[in-house]
Amino acid sequence: MEDYQGLTGRQAEKLLAEHGENRIRAGKKAGMLKIFAGQFRDAMIMILLAATVVSALMGEYTEALTIVAIVFINALLGFFQEYRTERTLEKLGELSAPWAVVVRDGQARSIPASEVVPQDIFCLKAGDRVPADGCILGGGGILCDESMLSGESAGVEKSPAADPAAPAKKNLVYMGTLVTQGKAICRASATGADTEMGKIADMLGGIEAQPTPLQKRLAQMGKVIGVACLVICGVVAVTGILRGEDPFNMLLTGISLAVAAIPEGLPAVVTIALALSVGRMVKRGALIRRLHAVETLGCANVICSDKTGTLTENRMTVKAVQTLDCRLEVSGAGNESTGQFTLNGRAVEPCDFPSAAMLLDVALLCNNASVTPKREGLRGLVGLSRGGELEVFGEPTEAALLVMAAKAGLYRESRPYEVEGEIPFDSTRKMMSVIVRREDGRRFLFTKGAPDILQKRCTRCATKSGIVPLTPELRRQIAAQNEAMAGRALRVLGFAYREASSPDDRGEQGLIFTGLAGMLDPPRKEAYGAVAKCREAGIRPVMITGDHAVTAKAVAAELSIYQPGDRVVTGGELDGMSDEALAREIKRISVFARVTPAHKLRIVRALKKQGNVVAMTGDGVNDAPAVKEADIGVSMGVTGTDVTKEASSVILMDDNFATLVAAVEEGRVIYRNIRKFIRYLFSCNIGEVVTMFFAMLMGMPVPLLPIQILLVNLATDGLPAIALGLEPPDKDVMREKPRRADESVFSNGLGFTIVIRGLLIGICTLGVFTSLIRSCGDLHTARTGALLALVMMQLIHVFECKSETKSIFAINPFNNLKLVGAVLSSAVIMYFAIYNPLLAPMFRAVPLTLSQLVTVASYCIFVPIVSGVILGVKNRTARHTVATASELASAR
Repeated sequence: MEDYQGLTGRQAEKLLAEHGENRIRAGKKAGMLKIFAGQFRDAMIMILLAATVVSALMGEYTEALTIVAIVFINALLGFFQEYRTERTLEKLGELSAPWAVVVRDGQARSIPASEVVPQDIFCLKAGDRVPADGCILGGGGILCDESMLSGESAGVEKSPAADPAAPAKKNLVYMGTLVTQGKAICRASATGADTEMGKIADMLGGIEAQPTPLQKRLAQMGKVIGVACLVICGVVAVTGILRGEDPFNMLLTGISLAVAAIPEGLPAVVTIALALSVGRMVKRGALIRRLHAVETLGCANVICSDKTGTLTENRMTVKAVQTLDCRLEVSGAGNESTGQFTLNGRAVEPCDFPSAAMLLDVALLCNNASVTPKREGLRGLVGLSRGGELEVFGEPTEAALLVMAAKAGLYRESRPYEVEGEIPFDSTRKMMSVIVRREDGRRFLFTKGAPDILQKRCTRCATKSGIVPLTPELRRQIAAQNEAMAGRALRVLGFAYREASSPDDRGEQGLIFTGLAGMLDPPRKEAYGAVAKCREAGIRPVMITGDHAVTAKAVAAELSIYQPGDRVVTGGELDGMSDEALAREIKRISVFARVTPAHKLRIVRALKKQGNVVAMTGDGVNDAPAVKEADIGVSMGVTGTDVTKEASSVILMDDNFATLVAAVEEGRVIYRNIRKFIRYLFSCNIGEVVTMFFAMLMGMPVPLLPIQILLVNLATDGLPAIALGLEPPDKDVMREKPRRADESVFSNGLGFTIVIRGLLIGICTLGVFTSLIRSCGDLHTARTGALLALVMMQLIHVFECKSETKSIFAINPFNNLKLVGAVLSSAVIMYFAIYNPLLAPMFRAVPLTLSQLVTVASYCIFVPIVSGVILGVKNRTARHTVATASELASAR
């Protein structure tokens, strides 16, 4: 430390003024008012606001106030879900180290990390978070966890730069990363927005949120409704004027009819249904940050998943131990000590093999990590216990070795050795050694390191026959074993020892080779089934990782993400590909390895350009730009950084890939349910328009008053439509291919069904109105009968909307009790609107006699019968078409 004077206080002040504070730029934040105002941009909302103005001008203040209330409640629901959407850059700053130890005026001092400036000398030790990008000037045994930037699970070796003016990548540390081992003196090379993390922040700031497929469909629907309203208004007005009616009165009538055509409840029903779906998904472990993200999940056909921590456990695990005599497979994953050692599929005790037993001792003692059983009952019995989860502390590779030993029932405290000295790991030697003294007084040098380097230091090897010279043939055998383990994507370490004469006998020569240990970051157990479900649902999984290509391919192949014929492309190869070449090849690429944040962003954009609906999962800062760019961004709730969580639309609270599959299923269910209540609402509104339009064309009085139409649209349409959004999932929902992003909400004949059903409702309502006005001659009674008939036919129709292929006589009406309750509630509302002395005058209704009720009921029963016949003909036609197509295919 005394060799470094650092900056003077004056120099630091000047550089701070020049470069600014060491913070990530927050960028432009969307204020509360702007987010709230954004809720009113939807075309449907604008039409409703226009309808409010028209209603007020016509003196229908109750109707105007009700529409305003609906619009406001809808805006509030959207606002509260999206309020925290643009807080990503603020969270980036929180990942920076809050304090840093720097050298100023020749003295070490602790300052806020925000005050670190370029050229500052700062100090790092194990456990510190790096305050700025910098070059290592001195120190040793440095390992950094850079997974948040690179996605690579293994610690990255660092060393002092031979020439600080031209440092290599191994001489650099990066802001926000974690030092897991060693000490270092560094010179800051970049701060704030100029750091690697700052560049990621810039990428995030340049990505604009895109509307979801449902939002696009609803926006188009709003425009269509707007045009339709103008057409209806014009046709009615012109028709009345040609008949000799007062032009002004006919214009007002046309506007009133156009307002009736607007499904006032649709925006609120969609928002409420999505919000209720969000509640269900929270129970399944997925937190939805943006309402419309639920629906987008349902049409995702590509899931780009990070490997480390998402598909894998993000913890190294020893999978095999190889000596010259045997290869022991090690079961169990994570920090569980419940695994076992097997030889040719048979469980064995590794201590029964002298070479393996010695390897375990070296792994235990030549190690700076530590483990502690989590269960209190195991404490104090660590030397005897086996089983249960362990708390691990230290570098992941070393922790994995201790967990391996625990699976054999061995802990450092139980072994008859005492560590007397250490030769730390460094990147030049690629080894670490310790001097230990056994209880009998004998001393040993235990060494672990890179197999090829370690083997050169060995002159003998341990076998079941004893210690024998390490002949060229045995060296070739060890090299072949090392290559075989590396081919399985295992990270391999070698172990050796020799007897030492004293604590100062530290020469790493003349060693006795004991064997190899291979480890990897294993796939999550639940990821296997999740990937299989994705493929069954027609969703293509793609792995995008910063890890080695061999490792990535092995994990992807094990999970069936990589399949025969697929390609594995590295970041270097990606740099050499044009956008056109990437677009041609991307359908065959299932694994991207050694990629940077910019690569991930390019991959997601290439997939989207091909027309895919892309979901991107991730946990590290490096994933945030791609997560935000994707149609649906998914972050990990436990291991995910705040940056990625804020950039995402969905957070998996249990980091479980299977939870994502459940979220996709929920997305498909909610879309089906949205189609159900869109069918319901539009059929009902068409029925209202047909009723009034035909009556006007026939020169009859207006069948329904504006306040009565509002009662139908809000009190009776709203509750059943929301209940339709809670329909249980159909059994085949995850066996269908994802729908296209540009697929119309009215696809697969839904538009035809809506029009036919609307016509039936309208004609029968008009029939009730005509029958009653002829039988009793009272306009109020006829309007009340038309109102009741319209509502009852809608409440019957809501059960038809439960299925697009089954009639009301073939569905189970009681599998959604909330829908039954909503229908009963609507029926009660109608009863009070007609028979309550206080409410009836407000809605211009009068009580109906028994004979008049029979007239209403006869028309209501007629509609579902005719509708069922039409559906049966439609289904038979569809089956005949499919059969004909199959016959033609067979003939070919």
